[in-house]
Amino acid sequence: MRKICLFCAAIALIACFDLPTAYYTFLRIVITIGAIAIIIKETQKDVNLIGIAFIGIAILFNPIIPIHFFEKSIWISIDIFSAILFLIYGFKETKN
Repeated sequence: MRKICLFCAAIALIACFDLPTAYYTFLRIVITIGAIAIIIKETQKDVNLIGIAFIGIAILFNPIIPIHFFEKSIWISIDIFSAILFLIYGFKETKN
């Protein structure tokens, strides 16, 4: 799980740059899959704040019904916040 979290964090941070549309489609797919994996793992334990946060990430990044914010600065904030959450979760998992 740690490698998935680190990969998701890295691609979310890379998304802060001006990149082609195909990258953002790739980002949506990978982040959604990573968030769903964490949601599944967390709901096996109990519903908690981490699971709820990743549900929000999965909704924001879902590639099926994409949410479009027309300001790049909004997405940069979301990308950085998502990367931080994936990093926190990835390093939290290594301690358990």
